[in-house]
Amino acid sequence: MIGYTTIGVNDMERAKAFYTGVFESKNAKVVIDSGRIAFIGTERGQPMLAVCEPYDKDDPTPGNGVMLAFPADDKAHADALYAKAIELGATCDGPPGQRIPDRFYGAYARDPDGNKICFYVFG
Repeated sequence: MIGYTTIGVNDMERAKAFYTGVFESKNAKVVIDSGRIAFIGTERGQPMLAVCEPYDKDDPTPGNGVMLAFPADDKAHADALYAKAIELGATCDGPPGQRIPDRFYGAYARDPDGNKICFYVFG
């Protein structure tokens, strides 16, 4: 249902390296790069994450209550994605763990621009 989600960043090269690095296990790459905006995913026509310098040229700011959630294959994969994000400069916003017994496992971080991200598994 989602085509792509866009987040504002301060440093395009750092953002592209961060998100392609975090999702290297999913073969993520920069699919489209138009300078001010780049789309990261596996191929055109599939859901993507866009990183961009805001059109209005104001500073990008993370939204309060806004979070991007990325599905993981299993708990070990969620842990690995979280660890990779931390290795690439993210900060912890909730370590990996079971949040809802037998229903939801999540790991939370903030990317180098402060955007909140979650790697999760249902079930």
